Amino acid sequence: MTLHSKIIGQGQPFVILHGFLGMSDNWKTLGNKFAEAGFEMHLVDQRNHGRSFHNDEFNYEVLSEDLKRYSDAHQLENMTLLGHSMGGKTAMLFASEYPELVSKLMVADISPRFYPVHHDAILAGLSALDFNDIKSRGAADTFLSQYVSEPGVRMFLLKNLYWVEKGQLGLRINLDVLKENVTEVGEALPIHSKFENPTLFLRGDKSEYVMPTDEKLIKQHFPLAAIETITNAGHWLHAENPKDFYEAVINFVTS
Repeated sequence: MTLHSKIIGQGQPFVILHGFLGMSDNWKTLGNKFAEAGFEMHLVDQRNHGRSFHNDEFNYEVLSEDLKRYSDAHQLENMTLLGHSMGGKTAMLFASEYPELVSKLMVADISPRFYPVHHDAILAGLSALDFNDIKSRGAADTFLSQYVSEPGVRMFLLKNLYWVEKGQLGLRINLDVLKENVTEVGEALPIHSKFENPTLFLRGDKSEYVMPTDEKLIKQHFPLAAIETITNAGHWLHAENPKDFYEAVINFVTS
């Protein structure tokens, strides 16, 4: 089972992995910009997300194996790899397991440490959506606002809506499996994992996902890591300040 992806442009392979409850579509605008800069962009849907396959198994080991199978199928080597949040954890593990395939690694707003579960309200809201009653995106948004107050987060979540058939909405994510395995999303990078090629950690200045106290741990796993802060941005830094995010990434990958 190979992961679904959107491939844009030509040049050195550059793979992007979305975060929890996200999909490759979240990266379309930036993906096009990176393609214009001379990269072959692979915007990938991880398992149980987007248009990729659904499977009962869900942890970073299998997510990393999925990416290895994908790289083999597309004969990717010397790749640039960028992951956001959950995708960042997959990218960290993959790079440490297959360092010969990754020339440069970028991790957006996540550190290698353990994170407690904090998606309860979101998962409860998505589970409570009743598509026998909800017949439009607007109605879904109104309903979800009882659980998720931030409009930007709801907009991100509702990208998962699609028409199963005429008049019948559904969610692309495998919600039951993601709920069941939500603790896996916060798992720490294995203690001995190490990647010794150039690495860039990007954090949002309004986010608490990557703190100054994480720097020591980051350097243990990624000795060549640099940490850069994107201003006016929270956890979704690539969406909140795409201009500065793009510049930080392009400077790193072309240096």
